[in-house]
Amino acid sequence: MKRKCIGGVMAFLALMVFPATVFADDGSAVTQLQTGLNTFFVFMAAMLVFFMQAGFALLEAGSVRMKNAGHIAGKTVLTLGISILVFWALGFGLGFGNGNSLFGTTGFFMTGDSMAKSFDSLAGSDVSLSVKFLFQLSFAAISLAIACGGMAERAKLSVYIVFGTLFMIVIYPVVAHWVWGGGWLGQLGMQDFAGSTVVHLTGATAALVITYMLKPRLGKYNKDGKPNSIPGHNQVLSVLGVFILWIGWFGFNPGSTLSAMMDGFFGYVALTTNIAVAAGAVAALLISWAIFGKADIPSMLNGVLAALVAITGSCAFVDAWAAAVIGAVAGIVTFFTAQWLERAGIDDPIYAFSVHGIAGIWGAISTGLFATPKLVATTGVGKPGLFYGGGLEQLGVQLLGVLGAFIFVFAISFVIIGVMKRAMGIRVSEEEEMMGLDISEHGSYGYPEQMKLIIDRAAKSEPELSTVKPAAGIEEALS
Repeated sequence: MKRKCIGGVMAFLALMVFPATVFADDGSAVTQLQTGLNTFFVFMAAMLVFFMQAGFALLEAGSVRMKNAGHIAGKTVLTLGISILVFWALGFGLGFGNGNSLFGTTGFFMTGDSMAKSFDSLAGSDVSLSVKFLFQLSFAAISLAIACGGMAERAKLSVYIVFGTLFMIVIYPVVAHWVWGGGWLGQLGMQDFAGSTVVHLTGATAALVITYMLKPRLGKYNKDGKPNSIPGHNQVLSVLGVFILWIGWFGFNPGSTLSAMMDGFFGYVALTTNIAVAAGAVAALLISWAIFGKADIPSMLNGVLAALVAITGSCAFVDAWAAAVIGAVAGIVTFFTAQWLERAGIDDPIYAFSVHGIAGIWGAISTGLFATPKLVATTGVGKPGLFYGGGLEQLGVQLLGVLGAFIFVFAISFVIIGVMKRAMGIRVSEEEEMMGLDISEHGSYGYPEQMKLIIDRAAKSEPELSTVKPAAGIEEALS
């Protein structure tokens, strides 16, 4: 009797999950089930990528000083909101709508699956168009988050709004269309499975321009040009943020298969992703240990992210051993480029260009070296790499794509930021920067009790200082 009851319950649950028509010998029902599974798979992948915003908020908040932590975390919500509205209205159509080889001209103000005929570039998957929109939106929002990392600790809040809107109209969608939306790079067969170039290099190049035009933070460089260390206030938050990003990347890369079927190919993509990031973490820590004499945790975190960025473009094209090489090289190269850029006068608190730009370039180039014939046939994109008998053709396409994307994003970002700098100013005043953007831009600190103690302590040591105007004398305490 007990077994019969259990069997009855299992049968009932099966019918609840899978309608009876699925079990019939009906091809259309099986197709509906497959479509539903694929759509749900991509939806969950999109949610993982959206959750990466929480990772960026924690990583960036931990990487800046306490007086700016609330601001940097809050702006993540702001830029996500901007991304959603602008990408829905214009960005999705410009990036993936039918058009020419440069940008799309249809599909604006997306209203749902009824607009499917406006998006021929996305017709290869049976996933619902609404879910495809969410998935592509999550990628676009990540690219903007990367770009805004270059503004940390000294940009006006209004800059995030204006630049974020323009980035989502005239920068990201154009590059996305070139590679994924039927544009000229896609026609040439550029391999960028989940966005080493489209998402990461695009956002990082904009961040490089912003960082350069904002100029370094106060106190970052001595008169002789030697950089000073300005450590973040909470390394634990940064570590937690990186863990969240690591997990979220399983939506980024495996989700880009757009299918739970294909003999589980998404699992192979997850495998290469995980191997690469492990190699990047270990390699970056070891190289920092060798150079600094101490195992540097921020360098290891950068190695994790750099490896993730690099394998993002190549995860579906390369063997597992090549993924380990790609991740390790990304972690090591990013360590040295971060030091070099800092010595060159680029004050990038989040290391956006080193982690997302340099590693994005390496990730794009790596498929031109390591792409295997079997995996190229599976994806149907491009040709095998140099080390697998493909010659220089695919490598040349990859280099062209990287160069084209970098020049375009750099030029457009430079013009936009230049105009904004003249028209509205892009940097807070010295006094506001010393006070911290939490209080100057939002009227309260992210750590109100701790900041009050710091300010009170400074005021007691120098009574003439005003708590209403906590400037020069309190700067050392606030730092």
